[in-house]
Amino acid sequence: MAAEGTVPQDGGAAEGTAPEGLILVVLAPTDPMTRGQLRRMAELARDEGYEVRWEEARGGALAPFHTIGGLAPLLRRARRVVMGDPFSRYVQLLLAITGARELVVVDDGTATMEFVAQLARGERLVRWHRKGGRRSPRDLLFAPVSSSARRRLTPGTRRTVEVFSSMPIEEAPAGVTITSNDFVWTRARFGPPRLTKGADLVGTSLVESGVVDGERYLEAVRTLATAHGATRYFAHRRESPEKLHKLAVETGLEVVRPDLPLELIARRGPVGRTVLSFPSTVVHTLPLALVGTEVRVAVCDIDPAWLTDHASPRAQGFLSGVTDTARGVDRVSSVTGGPDVAAAGQDVAAG
Repeated sequence: MAAEGTVPQDGGAAEGTAPEGLILVVLAPTDPMTRGQLRRMAELARDEGYEVRWEEARGGALAPFHTIGGLAPLLRRARRVVMGDPFSRYVQLLLAITGARELVVVDDGTATMEFVAQLARGERLVRWHRKGGRRSPRDLLFAPVSSSARRRLTPGTRRTVEVFSSMPIEEAPAGVTITSNDFVWTRARFGPPRLTKGADLVGTSLVESGVVDGERYLEAVRTLATAHGATRYFAHRRESPEKLHKLAVETGLEVVRPDLPLELIARRGPVGRTVLSFPSTVVHTLPLALVGTEVRVAVCDIDPAWLTDHASPRAQGFLSGVTDTARGVDRVSSVTGGPDVAAAGQDVAAG
């Protein structure tokens, strides 16, 4: 979350400079891998001249009270508030405090597409993989805050709303400004990367979120890696150590736990000439980050047979939509591992 000043956009500020009055606030998570990546990103932001405020927002029973109390004065006087995850209950709670007239959502995750669609339809804000399930007592207790956040994120006469993202957004509500992130800063700051002869495979946390069966996923990774000569597996920050250990033992892949977002890791290199992924954010962001290089980004669809009994009814349609709307990627089969089945376009333009 950021308060005051102007929106920090990829490529928007010269190196070592930052908009005056802008304060970046990190609501630190508990997951060690995510914390590590955020620490590194905070270092990069400071190198670019931004002021970063690290909040141990989840560090104990009293932490939320300390965080909210400390941020309240800043949020009340902020002209513009930038947030990274509108589904976060923490972010929704902080939205209730601010009277900022400019709200900006900055997120390159696939959930951004669902957020904008839900906003357009006037639905409650709920992550796609949880949609269709029963609401827990905690959900019901928090419902008034979530409803308030949705109203605040709806443009009005006294408030503007902007979404800054590389995700394809086709269902924007009236009055919401959509600004594309084309990774200009990333390409200027890093690379071009050195390319290796083999392929790299990008992991996903669909098993951890209960969408995909663990054994089915392991078999798909093994088949995909064998068919395309993948040697490295870039783990998602939320993948469990137990799953990754089993994957490494049974597939022979080198498991890499990136200390920075994959777009920066790939841009710095070395990176495989082919990067394979299941439906996820990277099938949209990597073609942009790697434009001008010879890297081929390919996506393997999620077979409906891989889904668990607990998966949301919307899971298959959402994941298919993530793939179908991606530009500059190829489609591959996890079963045959043969040549491309179809191309999803090769027209990604440099920003």
